Amino acid sequence: MAGTLITGANGQLGKSLRKIADKMPGKLFFTDIEELDICNRDAVNDYIKSGDIDLIVNCAAYTAVDKAEDEPEMAAMINSGAAGILAEAARNNGALLLHVSTDYVFDGKGPRPYKESDGTAPASVYGKTKLAGEKAIEKSGCRYIIIRTAWLYSEDGNNFLKTIIRLAGEKDVINVVFDQTGTPTYAGDLANAISEIVSHKDDSEFCKKAENKIYHFSNEGVCSWYDFALEIVEMSNISTVRVEPVTSEQFVSKATRPAYSVLDKGLIKSIYCLNIPHWKSSLEKCINSLNNIK
Repeated sequence: MAGTLITGANGQLGKSLRKIADKMPGKLFFTDIEELDICNRDAVNDYIKSGDIDLIVNCAAYTAVDKAEDEPEMAAMINSGAAGILAEAARNNGALLLHVSTDYVFDGKGPRPYKESDGTAPASVYGKTKLAGEKAIEKSGCRYIIIRTAWLYSEDGNNFLKTIIRLAGEKDVINVVFDQTGTPTYAGDLANAISEIVSHKDDSEFCKKAENKIYHFSNEGVCSWYDFALEIVEMSNISTVRVEPVTSEQFVSKATRPAYSVLDKGLIKSIYCLNIPHWKSSLEKCINSLNNIK
């Protein structure tokens, strides 16, 4: 039986895919840097051949948005260079590459939810390197599916949800920007969407219309980071902290974030018939899961 390679398996999305491993096709190979250096072309090709891989799910990324401004070469090596290497290996071995990208490929100046066909104009090193990764995949000639997502969080790793909960235990007041708008995405929901998408990989007729496309996926609904933080505090029953709204100018950061990066999910919903939960219901699910872990 052909295998499925999942890179970045120790990250938020990778760990969420581990939790639903029984839904994924073929023999699964979960790898991170310790098992496979995806920046090493020979290592990637050898791994794919030896494992008879016909599906690659690339969850690996350099996601430290501010740090990327100081480490553009490292961000480029992982976000674009490695994406190109995986795409080349997929092409050479007849595999399908599913690659995860970001809303940061947009400048955030748009007046409506971004469609896949809208022009890109990333304002940060992170966004630029992720867009370069998309371009490398498109040019490679491999079979691919690119999924742009946004504001990812989960029970695992470092993310906005866990940061707010930690700060709520350390501070009386938390300042959060209210002029950046988007949609939180629970990694568990994205993992389920990926499992549904790749379940069609052996249906040649379906693949003709579904592959070699970029899709957008986030939870339903719209909010600011401030709104998101308020819900986290409320759902976590934390009454000892006050969340205060501030502007992006008041909250100085090295990288420029999109002011508006709501993603239009019409295409992925129409082709894959996905039922996507609202961000508030998914946040509640994640917080309940975190409480059970404690």
